[in-house]
Amino acid sequence: PFCIIRKTDHTLHQPMYLFLAMLALTDLVLSSSTQPKMLAILWFHAHEIEYHACLIQVFFIHAFSSVESGVLMAMALDRYVAICFPLRHSSILTTSVVIKLGSVVMVRGLLWVSPFCFMISRMPFCPNKVIPQSYCEHMALLKLVCADTRVNRGYGLFVAFSVVGFDIIVIGISYVKILKAVLQLPSDEARLKAFGTCASHVCVILAFYIPALFTFLTHRFGHQVPQVVHIMFANVYLLVPPMLNPIIYGVRTKEIRDRVIRGCCGKEP
Repeated sequence: PFCIIRKTDHTLHQPMYLFLAMLALTDLVLSSSTQPKMLAILWFHAHEIEYHACLIQVFFIHAFSSVESGVLMAMALDRYVAICFPLRHSSILTTSVVIKLGSVVMVRGLLWVSPFCFMISRMPFCPNKVIPQSYCEHMALLKLVCADTRVNRGYGLFVAFSVVGFDIIVIGISYVKILKAVLQLPSDEARLKAFGTCASHVCVILAFYIPALFTFLTHRFGHQVPQVVHIMFANVYLLVPPMLNPIIYGVRTKEIRDRVIRGCCGKEP
């Protein structure tokens, strides 16, 4: 795993790799909270889930999706500082600053999502308790409630816009400034090198936000979207990013690729 490689190789003790370690841990938690039940459904036809286990799954999915969004935002800030202020990068993003930023992202996810489970646990459910997708999710549970859910839906929108909306705005502003800085570079080779340092991050952003936003919007507004399409994107949203992130960064980041190859071949420096 990348976290072990980063810990054993001191050349990877840089802000970008600290953020990658946070991203890897977040993906591990997200996968661990959903995939065992998905496999149980597929392999053993275990279609039932205990009520409190379902609430726990809701908490982990939404809390660590928020954390992942925050980590991607922090990585965009890292790319902005690295490209626009290369000489001050190490002094601005020190290890302590990175850890504090990661802690804020973690606390934000835990605090903002905790009321989801508390509010929904106090509501009555209808007799039909069937969730069409393979994991418990806030909006899917609200559709099973036999009561007024406007407060829950309103809080869900508040969390979505205050977390994902804020992160997307910061990422967008960072990349606009990066683009301006790159276009002012004197040579094509320098521009390509600068764009190459951001390519992995952009791929990860698209892999995470596109299915996440599609799932979020279809739950609330996409009543005409076929259920099979919605279920497919709901699964892609949680399964594909944790699978793609190590591949994207492992292939495109030379330091990680070289360290993995040395480890696999037993060639330690």
